[in-house]
Amino acid sequence: MTLDENENHEIPKTHPRYESLKYRHKIIEGLKKLVVTEAGLIAHGRGECFDYIIGEKTTQPAKKAIRAAVAALLIAEKPVISVNGNIAALIPEELTALAKILKVPLEINLFYRKEGRIEAIKNVLQKAGATDIRGINEEKMVELQGLESNRRKVDLIAKADLVMVPLEDGDRTEALKKLKKKVIAIDLNPISRTALWADITVVDNVVRTIPKMIEIAKELKKLNRIQLNKIIDNFNNKNNIQNMLDLIIEYIEKQKSEAFNILKG
Repeated sequence: MTLDENENHEIPKTHPRYESLKYRHKIIEGLKKLVVTEAGLIAHGRGECFDYIIGEKTTQPAKKAIRAAVAALLIAEKPVISVNGNIAALIPEELTALAKILKVPLEINLFYRKEGRIEAIKNVLQKAGATDIRGINEEKMVELQGLESNRRKVDLIAKADLVMVPLEDGDRTEALKKLKKKVIAIDLNPISRTALWADITVVDNVVRTIPKMIEIAKELKKLNRIQLNKIIDNFNNKNNIQNMLDLIIEYIEKQKSEAFNILKG
């Protein structure tokens, strides 16, 4: 099936892979609109592989990390949510809603800065209702120390005390940490550099994480700073990632057993 054929192809909601295919098609549409790059298609497919081995659901370790992430965003003095093409294509409305609830700006920060791409992403975010979008004015850009890729060009991220990186981005996460910034990562790969370097790692699919963050934000906004700090202090990222890896091993063992039973007939 070509991309043009895919445009008119409706996925029946009874299809066992309906949700996965729905978001796959959103990524493809994003490619057509310059929001997503060809490399973004590969990254999305890699993420799907990891999603399979966590059971395509938000696990307890992920829920714990989400709660800590929201608390951290609420108490940060200068938080920023970084936006790349994939997340803009997948869940722009949810991302915008989260930014508004938390009163955190969105900053477009790209590895592949193809001509017209920043404008395309900005348009998608504005259509979704975003009003505070950064990373679109070259005159306000500065270079982040420790990076040589296009991601070094930043706006508010330069002075942020906390940056949420939704989707894998190892080199920038390392650079942000070396600059003494807190990092929240949403990454389906629990052993990526992004996941291991971050202060809070949510090992989950962004299409599930961001809506869950909105739900938690409405609850945690009622808490005071002491209560929010307690949530963060009770969170241990290293232990949480280890728990996530244990769950993955358990899931694979279970699938192995079920597969063998099928093969036996």
